[in-house]
Amino acid sequence: MMHTTVGWHVELEFREDDLHTEAVALVRLPDGSEVRAHGHATRHHTDPRQPRVGEEIAGARALNEIAMQLLTKAHGEIDSASGRTSHPIHV
Repeated sequence: MMHTTVGWHVELEFREDDLHTEAVALVRLPDGSEVRAHGHATRHHTDPRQPRVGEEIAGARALNEIAMQLLTKAHGEIDSASGRTSHPIHV
């Protein structure tokens, strides 16, 4: 059995103000295609300011959206290769 090592490049960028954090996630796949997604978090005005927490929430939401897009992409590629509709791919 032959093993292949493949790497994906993932980037996350954040924009923040006192109440909001927005994350943009980008995954570059080995075939040159890219998948992008956004996530956000809003701090309740009575909560202490913790930028890292906002980044973690917004980043997780963006990465979750990336995951869903990748599952949809894989599902479409399976169907294209097989010529039939495959079973849904679950997380």
